Order: sequence, then C-alpha cells, then structure tokens
Amino acid sequence: METPLREPTFLILIALAGEPMHGYGLIAEVARLSDGRVSLRPGTLYGALDRLVDAGLVGVDHEEIVDGRLRRYYRLTEPGGELLAGETERMRRNVKAATTRLRAAKVAPHPSRRFA
Repeated sequence: METPLREPTFLILIALAGEPMHGYGLIAEVARLSDGRVSLRPGTLYGALDRLVDAGLVGVDHEEIVDGRLRRYYRLTEPGGELLAGETERMRRNVKAATTRLRAAKVAPHPSRRFA
C-alpha cells in the first residue's frame, strides 16, 4: 500500500486500532474521529476495506447474523498496526517541522486550532 495514506484510509486504520468493528461502526467512528469532516459512504468504505484486506493490513475478525443480515467485523493486523505507527510518526515529524517554521515566522494559529 502506498504511503502517505489518504486521510479516509488513515482514519479507518485508526478506528480499527481500538477494537474490531463492522461497517456501520466504522462509518460512525471515522466521522467522529474527523469531527464530521470525513463522511464515508458504504461503497467507499467497503472498497477501502477490500484493498486493506488484500494488502494484509486489515483482516476479518468474525461475522454474525443480525436481523437476518450478515455483519462482518474487521480488525487491524500486525502489518496494519506497523503501517499506522509509521504514518503517525511521519505526520508527527511533519507537524513538528511546520510548527517550528510557523513559530519562527510568528504566524499565529487559527483560533480554533492549537499547535502540538
């Protein structure tokens, strides 16, 4: 899988880092993690999950039948966790570099955002 990851993919991996989740749970968790900025449609989510499963970054944890419908739960695999950790560190370094430059230039942060 290519890095840097697209934001929706990154957020899916973050959501699965906590516990196995099914599709609707992932859609809701990605929306929560992004403060509503990223809204996944089912087709987009399941396409991303298929790619992540094919890449070995996400696996099927278990399945159950709820109200006559199959509910599949996905989990983060060890390689997925390693990729997520690497992307997180890459982003942390970029934020640190940007923060250092902005402070040196005395650029004030937007009032709704804080620097890390």
